[in-house]
Amino acid sequence: MSNTALRVLLVTGIGTTLPALAPASVFGPFDLHVSPDLDAATTRLSSDHFDAVVIAVRTVDARNLLQWPGLSQATAEPALIVLTTEEPGSDLATQLVRKGVQDVLPLSIDAVDALPRAVRLAIERKGQERLLRKAYATDLMTGLPNQSQLIEHMNQLIALIEREPAPMALLALRVEGIASAEARFGVESANVLRRKIAVRLRVGVRASDVVASLGTDSFAVLLPKIQDPQDADRVAAKLSAALHPPFAMSGSEIAIAVASGVAHYPQDGKDATTLLRRAAGLAASSPAQGRGGFANRAEGNEGAANDPS
Repeated sequence: MSNTALRVLLVTGIGTTLPALAPASVFGPFDLHVSPDLDAATTRLSSDHFDAVVIAVRTVDARNLLQWPGLSQATAEPALIVLTTEEPGSDLATQLVRKGVQDVLPLSIDAVDALPRAVRLAIERKGQERLLRKAYATDLMTGLPNQSQLIEHMNQLIALIEREPAPMALLALRVEGIASAEARFGVESANVLRRKIAVRLRVGVRASDVVASLGTDSFAVLLPKIQDPQDADRVAAKLSAALHPPFAMSGSEIAIAVASGVAHYPQDGKDATTLLRRAAGLAASSPAQGRGGFANRAEGNEGAANDPS
């Protein structure tokens, strides 16, 4: 096992006492941090990274965790374990697990062996879930997140900011020219073109922005933080311009055209599906710009050295 200390946030509920988790356990080592209540834990989770969160709560109060504003933060990256004073019952335990809790255990659990083991295994399970989710949620042709991953990520962000909604925008980009490239040069060439489009989009935005694939000829860009609604329009115009220069492939130049649509949170929708539907609908109904009215053409490959691959 790694010698790197695993960061664990211990949260105490009213009328409970946390077990003294052994920091030097063979299942650790653990770097322990304590929050006196759920409000303090929410603040810590907003600013710090933790590998695991352990919450001690009276069984009668355990159901309140389902409405805890910090629950999405506590289950997004860390492995969350809930310790209850009494058996919570299968219904409540199942609801907590469906909300992302890794395990529900008795507060009387042995803190020397059993609890460190449970924390370490929960962290490992969370890591495996993350890897599987990433593999399942990646578009293999471009390496970008796919639509499912984009929606999941957006809903997590919305859950974090729903109490104080902050401006966020989603761009949808519809690309014309990929199908004709496939007809002329084959499937693999079309996939290479998709990857090159993905590279230009990724280079054209901030590290905090998310570029995703929506299908064979559509992409999305999530702008999680914008100052002005017009910022999204400027980014859309910038990305469209970045895709206008032809792509050099196999001695030919492939030109594409782009149509874009923009949806703003919270004005255009308060959930990821609604925002995506609006942005994609606008992109589908907008005329594509680029290509200058000409079909893909076979020309020399000047400039190929500067074309990202």
